[in-house]
Amino acid sequence: MTTHEETRAPAAPRNGAAGAGGWPGVAAITASLFVFLTTELMPIGLLTPLGESLDVSVGTVGLMVTAQGVAAGLGVPFIVAWTRRVDRRKLLTALLGVLALGNLITSAAPNYPLILVTRMVMGFASGVFWAIGVSMAMRIVPERHANRAAAVVMSGISIATVVGIPLGTLLESAGSWHTTFLIWAGLSALALLAVAVTVPSLPSANAVPVREVFGLPVRNGSLRVVLVMVVFFVLGHFGAYTFVRPYLEERASASVGFVTVVLIVFGFGGAIGNVLGGRAVTRSLRGGFVEGGLLLIGALVLLLTVGSDEVGVIAAMLLWGIAFGVVQLSQITMTLAAAPETFEAAMSLNTMAYNTCIALGALVGGLFADHTGVTSAVWFGIVLVGLAVLLRSVTGRTTASAS
Repeated sequence: MTTHEETRAPAAPRNGAAGAGGWPGVAAITASLFVFLTTELMPIGLLTPLGESLDVSVGTVGLMVTAQGVAAGLGVPFIVAWTRRVDRRKLLTALLGVLALGNLITSAAPNYPLILVTRMVMGFASGVFWAIGVSMAMRIVPERHANRAAAVVMSGISIATVVGIPLGTLLESAGSWHTTFLIWAGLSALALLAVAVTVPSLPSANAVPVREVFGLPVRNGSLRVVLVMVVFFVLGHFGAYTFVRPYLEERASASVGFVTVVLIVFGFGGAIGNVLGGRAVTRSLRGGFVEGGLLLIGALVLLLTVGSDEVGVIAAMLLWGIAFGVVQLSQITMTLAAAPETFEAAMSLNTMAYNTCIALGALVGGLFADHTGVTSAVWFGIVLVGLAVLLRSVTGRTTASAS
């Protein structure tokens, strides 16, 4: 096993464009993450109205997340490799164009099959963004600020959960889900313009041909461990999180307003988790992931325990958000630590594992929700996150001994 993964946060991939676009470019990439993520996860806050409008079950609506995740996961290594000679600014603007058009089509779609196909096409664009976005931000600022740039971009996850997904829920309650996706088409177009204006030309720094991409985890044991860990964590987290709204409606008789508050609280927790995660990975990559994973398990157990108590639900969702922020930043930093010289290719594999497991998590969670009740989806999350923590704990000790 290779032992690239050390206890400290790794250095960023560099190229001559550093400092050319600076922080406005980082802000534009962060805005891109916001629209990509909110588009991908928007159905989570709209499961009930989408199901009623399209005359399909809650579990079937969850396939909107599944379809986009499958496309993002399976397509990304190939697209990143095939576009390795394409300037990353041009590639990102093209991806945002696909996202804007997809949201526009979704807003006007007359039936569920068309929405599902559109989501799959948007998934290809989303997957490529996750593979290239963070490294783009790290390359356009001075080297000493690279890790800070990565953290800023990752804050787009918190912004999406604090503002984006709850706002989508509120817009649906005030109008319809059609309006929500139409507005997101406009936001995607604005992000496209921001990237075109503020991000400098960025030739691909370290992408590799397709035939080499899939050989990376074979040769690199540390990367292999990170990818398996990501599989367990994402299956568990999204298997539970996708069905938060139905769970709260069933267990706590939650209104749309309360669900919105809960999603906002989760997002604020994610923002706190990003800050704590940055400190944790600086101290210990393995420790940050393990601590965040254990906190997430505790939050899910608390959510099951408090039942219909609204204060307890809010506390559980806050802890869940904090844990997610810590783990999210930890797993990306561990990917960079495991494969610093082939970061884009490694991130494409990370994205493949991550997004495919979002899809599978939503699918399995939907099966549990439809056949054994939404509470079982939460238990599924506890078990899978526990496996991820166990794997990180065991392999971390093994790697330390080998070193």
